[in-house]
Amino acid sequence: MATVRIPTQLRELSGGAGEVTIDGGTVQAVLEALEVAHPGFGERLFDGDGKLRRFVNVFVDDEDIRFLGGVDTEVTERTVVSIVPAVAGG
Repeated sequence: MATVRIPTQLRELSGGAGEVTIDGGTVQAVLEALEVAHPGFGERLFDGDGKLRRFVNVFVDDEDIRFLGGVDTEVTERTVVSIVPAVAGG
């Protein structure tokens, strides 16, 4: 089971939990299982085509998945998956 770190903005979907443990062999599988366990994450993380929204950053053990294997990045029971919404401002 991977540990998924939930940002403050999405914790209402996880019952207030800052971390949850989720089964899955890839980031995609973990995020899909997160939606099953805590409905509402899917629409916040994925667009209508099932692609990760561009303003959602996902890290595996502090490495941005864009520089790894994307949503196909493998995870293990010791992996920490962090969901980090992009921050914009001026």
